[in-house]
Amino acid sequence: MSHAMQFSITIFLILAMASIGLGKIGLSDDDELSTINVRDFGAIGDGTTDDSQAGYVNFIIESGKTFLLKPIRFEGPCRASYINIQVLGTITAPKSIYEWGGQSVDNWLIFFRVNGLIGVSNKGPDALSFVGCNNLKLDHLNLINSPRRHVVIFNINGATISNLNIIAPKESPNTDGIDIGQSTNIQLHYCNIKTGDDCIAIGPSSFYINISNIACGPGHGISIGSLGLNGRTDKVEEVQVRDCTFTGTQNGVRIKTWEGGSGYARKILFEGITLNAADNPIIIDQYYCPNNMCSKQSTSGVKLSDISFTRVIGTTTTKNAINLSCSKSVACTNILLNHVNIKSAYSEDVVSSYCINAHGRFSDSVPPVDCLLN
Repeated sequence: MSHAMQFSITIFLILAMASIGLGKIGLSDDDELSTINVRDFGAIGDGTTDDSQAGYVNFIIESGKTFLLKPIRFEGPCRASYINIQVLGTITAPKSIYEWGGQSVDNWLIFFRVNGLIGVSNKGPDALSFVGCNNLKLDHLNLINSPRRHVVIFNINGATISNLNIIAPKESPNTDGIDIGQSTNIQLHYCNIKTGDDCIAIGPSSFYINISNIACGPGHGISIGSLGLNGRTDKVEEVQVRDCTFTGTQNGVRIKTWEGGSGYARKILFEGITLNAADNPIIIDQYYCPNNMCSKQSTSGVKLSDISFTRVIGTTTTKNAINLSCSKSVACTNILLNHVNIKSAYSEDVVSSYCINAHGRFSDSVPPVDCLLN
């Protein structure tokens, strides 16, 4: 049987089980399975026709239904050119960790090596991981209250992600909106993200990432990193973040690296950024250490260069509107700030800038960045 038909049967079995029973998968030993005929999904079954050439496989999670699913791994490769999943109803995970049946709680729905995957939804699941799914398309998904990260993009070449609505409580830890790692050519546009951690985090080995029209807040902003953990050599290059709004966030646009790492982050552009009472609007933190138990005597660091902040405007609740804390061992170079206008959210306060070993230049900036070195 072809990979495409195996994938088709797997998905439809899951949905059929949920719809003919009580909408639950694998929660008891008494669930009855429906019989599924592959000819209902386009297979001819005459022993001659190549049933692997479906080309476009379409699955619909019907509206008005709520499907309770335990952790599931959808694994390719599939021979169909495109796999289209329409989530019109609601998919939910077990509420208690004990209902996961001893399975890993690190991931819930994993799509592994499923190329040409398209996800379209009106209501959506709580946590999605896509690994090795090249030419991925996600559009119009709602993701609510994941216990950890909401969307993980890993080891992917080519993805277009748009119109996601991601919501988690402001106080919820580690509930990143979208995490990207070891991926190339990722387009991320027109999303509304409200979480307790990074709205978007761009991790190691990420290249050619284009982000635009993101409404972030609450949350920890849009971050590159963290990079260099445990002395790793990490690389990030060609990242563009444009036309994004930050409201009540802990950070605006941020680059964070650990001391002792190596590698680089370069050719990075932040442009058209709007701030509404955001903490730390522009921040480079090469002393990232959330547990405050890190060595401060390192002689190495991730090299940051060719980083531009252009048309960054709005208000902040912190004194240092611009914080460029670069490594004392490896300087940041070619840092450019242009058309920056950040004022205090409190009318009587004046904001300032702060630098450590940051080299570059600025023009038309409020506050001025006089601490930049030539």
